[in-house]
Amino acid sequence: MSIVKKKENKRNFSSPLKTKGTLRTVGKETWISIREYIFIAFGLFLYAGAWKGFLLPHQITGGGVTGIGAILYYATNLPISITFFLINFVLLAIAVRSIGWAFCIRTIYGVGMLTLFFAILPQAIPGTFVGADDNFMACVIGGLLSGAGIGIVFLSNGSSGGTDIIAKVVNKYRNITFGRVLLYCDVLIICSTYFFDFGSLEKIVYGLSTMAITTVAVDMVINGVRQSVQFFIFSKEYEQIATRINLDLHRGVTLLDGMGWYSKESVKVLTVVARKNESIKIFRIVKDIDPNAFISQSSAIGVYGEGFDVIKGK
Repeated sequence: MSIVKKKENKRNFSSPLKTKGTLRTVGKETWISIREYIFIAFGLFLYAGAWKGFLLPHQITGGGVTGIGAILYYATNLPISITFFLINFVLLAIAVRSIGWAFCIRTIYGVGMLTLFFAILPQAIPGTFVGADDNFMACVIGGLLSGAGIGIVFLSNGSSGGTDIIAKVVNKYRNITFGRVLLYCDVLIICSTYFFDFGSLEKIVYGLSTMAITTVAVDMVINGVRQSVQFFIFSKEYEQIATRINLDLHRGVTLLDGMGWYSKESVKVLTVVARKNESIKIFRIVKDIDPNAFISQSSAIGVYGEGFDVIKGK
C-alpha cells in the first residue's frame, strides 16, 4: 500500500521549474501574437495610405475588393470604406461556413482595421504628393507602398480579406492555385473600369501597372526578409570563429573534415547558414580573428527548420 501511495504522490507532483518554463513559453507566444497584430495594423495603414494618398486622388484602380470600391467611388462617390466593409462582410460569412473560423479570425481583424483606416484617413488633394497630372508617379509610388503594406501583413500571418477569401474558397473546391485565382480576380476587376470610364484604355493600363508594381513590392518585402546565405570558411582559427558566430549571431556552425588536394594537408571547414542581412557580421568576425581565412559565400534558395522558415507541405 505504501508503494502505491508513493507512486500516486509522484504523479501528482508538479515541478516549479516546469511550471515556470510553461508560463515563460505561454508569455513568449502571447507577445509574438501581439507583435504580429501590431505589424498587421501597420501594414494595413501603409496600404490604406497608398490608396488615399496616391491612387484614389488620381483615379487609378487596383485589384481586390479595394479596386471594386474604387470603381464604385469614381462612379457614384460612395465612400470606399463602406463598399469594402459590405463586400467583405458577405465574403466572410461565406468563408466561415465553408472554411471555418481558423482562417477567418485574423481576416476579420484585418478587414476591421482596414475599414477603419479607409474611414479616418483623409484623401489627399491631387498635387499634394506628386503633380496633379502625374498619374504615372502616383501609380508607381502607390503600388510600392500598397505592396510593402501587404507584404508586412503576409509576413505577420495576416490577411486583408477581399479576393484572398475568394481564392481560399475556390482553392478548397477546385484544383486551381491560390495565386492564379487572385490574378484572375484582379485582372477582371481592373479591366472592368473600361465600362465605367466610357472606354478609356489609359486607366486600365495604369491599373495593370499598379498591380504589377504591387506584386513586385510584395515579393521584395517577403523574400528580402527570408533570403539566406551559406558560408564555407577555411581557417586555422576555426574554433574561435565558430565560438564567436555561436555567441554573437546565435547561429549553428557545422565542422567538416577536409583535405587540400594539392598540399595533401588536412583542413577544418566551417559551414554556416544565416540570413543575408547577417553576412556583414560574419565577415567582420572572420576578419577580426583570421584576415587570411578563405571564405565562400553562396545564396540559398530555401532554408527550413529551427531559426529559419517552417517546413511546409503541399
